[in-house]
Amino acid sequence: MLEHGGRLLAAAARYGIAAEDWLDLSTGIAPYAYPVPPIPSAVWQRLPEDEDGLAAVACRYYGVRRVLPLPGSQAAIQALPRLRAPGVALVPEPSYAEYAAAWSAAGHRVRRCAADDLLQVSTTADAVVIGNPNNPTGRRFSRSTLLDLARQLDARGGWLIVDEAFADAEEESESLADLAGSEAAGNLVVLRSLGKFFGLAGARVGFAIAADSILDQLAEAIGPWALAHPSRHAARAALADGAWQAAQRARLQRDSARLQGLLAAADLGDAGGTALFRYLPRGDARELHEFFARQGILLRHFAQPAAVRVGLPATEADWQRLAATLELWKRR
Repeated sequence: MLEHGGRLLAAAARYGIAAEDWLDLSTGIAPYAYPVPPIPSAVWQRLPEDEDGLAAVACRYYGVRRVLPLPGSQAAIQALPRLRAPGVALVPEPSYAEYAAAWSAAGHRVRRCAADDLLQVSTTADAVVIGNPNNPTGRRFSRSTLLDLARQLDARGGWLIVDEAFADAEEESESLADLAGSEAAGNLVVLRSLGKFFGLAGARVGFAIAADSILDQLAEAIGPWALAHPSRHAARAALADGAWQAAQRARLQRDSARLQGLLAAADLGDAGGTALFRYLPRGDARELHEFFARQGILLRHFAQPAAVRVGLPATEADWQRLAATLELWKRR
């Protein structure tokens, strides 16, 4: 089992600080969650049904013809490799560790490459899996670059899988959702999620967007009632609420600029990120992570390459606590 951000209870036990006393900035999840409306008792009592309108609302939100609701995009990340015969899967690094793990577990040979070399080294790959924006760096690929890559793969019957978990928070998104499964990109699979931008990670809601043949195989692999009825209820409301979405984007952009300013003032540098996090590659990343953990602030540490990722605080008190700890670090 790979390690991820958000392991607050483990941190509490390790450092001897009660879970409720931590400031968790490790996940990249929006600190403001969509206010889910009350869930009727029937939603808890009845099995979920595909005809509840969720797919239609999601199609309007993403601007597509068909989606497959999932129990988080992680379900597709694990299932998609098993829909293809073993081959070569290319994964840029650094990236979300589950990509390589899932393709390797399904018998594929995983090759890694630098993001800048992606087009050059993908000529022998059967599948390419990337995040756009990338997790954890925030690196973005343009639509034209990814379409060129999809065409290159299509000539060999290969797939391009693009995880857009962090795409919703951007004002001007380079999303490929509208092209996934189309005549222009029939081999393109796009994954979306409600965990990050909507702050609903606990609901475990994701979507796959792709050609009908791929979605049919994926649905068969995942099985019936994949997405819990309460999660479908929450997702339907969140995806339909355009006013809340606009306010959320503005709020996240504002807070992202504030976070970037705090980190710069502490001489921590900034190699990029998204509206939801900043990514800091540093040789002393472990020391930085440890220092903040002992102050009850949980960052996300990456060993290779050495870096930390810093998410957004939720309240003014949290912002002040982060600022004070940054000042302690600067003066240490």
